[in-house]
Amino acid sequence: MKLLFIGDIVGSPGRRAVRELLPGLSQKHRLDVVIANGENSAGGNGITPDIAAELFEFGVHAITAGDHLWDQKEVIELLQNEPRFLRPLNYPSGTPGHGSTVLKIRDLPPIAVMNAQGRTFMQPPLDNPFTLALEEAKWLRQHTNIIFVDFHAEATSEKIAFARMLDGQVSAVIGTHTHVQTADEQIFPGGTAYLTDAGFTGPHESVLGREIHPVLQRFRTAMPQRFEVARNDIKLHGAIIEIDNASGRAVKIERVSESLT
Repeated sequence: MKLLFIGDIVGSPGRRAVRELLPGLSQKHRLDVVIANGENSAGGNGITPDIAAELFEFGVHAITAGDHLWDQKEVIELLQNEPRFLRPLNYPSGTPGHGSTVLKIRDLPPIAVMNAQGRTFMQPPLDNPFTLALEEAKWLRQHTNIIFVDFHAEATSEKIAFARMLDGQVSAVIGTHTHVQTADEQIFPGGTAYLTDAGFTGPHESVLGREIHPVLQRFRTAMPQRFEVARNDIKLHGAIIEIDNASGRAVKIERVSESLT
């Protein structure tokens, strides 16, 4: 099985990159499954049901989230009605939505997707992802050996430790949130593919997808600014993981950085 994970989609430029670049990537790499982090896909802040439907129409099979989960009030509808949309599993009990799902796509074996959020330098503070992710992985392995995890976190050490803990229990742990693609892709001894951060999908002539000048003004003056989504140098960032269907072990991981011309 070949799985593409698309790093944080930022605003309409990021959605355009998915729309225009995903068909070519699917054909070139013979992709089976596409998962995307969509927490910044609505104008750079959160996600709405209409935008989620748009991403599903483009060929995305599941959408993960993170600390911008609540930026759009319409997200409640997604959490309550769309099992392919995930929020971090370590929200308190009773929070709408789910932190994992099991997908059945065509004649492929089932594939589970898990979403978790780190706690170091992150707001809001959530329950301990280390404790909950182990239990979730154990439950998901009753349904499938193929488990993909999006760990939305700030600290590199927390991401590595989290993935090391899950080595051999899941197929892949890919980090999101920092919007800077790292060059440390690897497969751990237990067969878990790892990348500290997938990067982001959207305008790279920017500061993490936002217009440059307002961000500079904020740093220079400490005064509030409106951070609009930038427009230029649009790229799709992510990673392709090849997974053995029987064992669920990753056999290859490759970073993706495709430019929209």
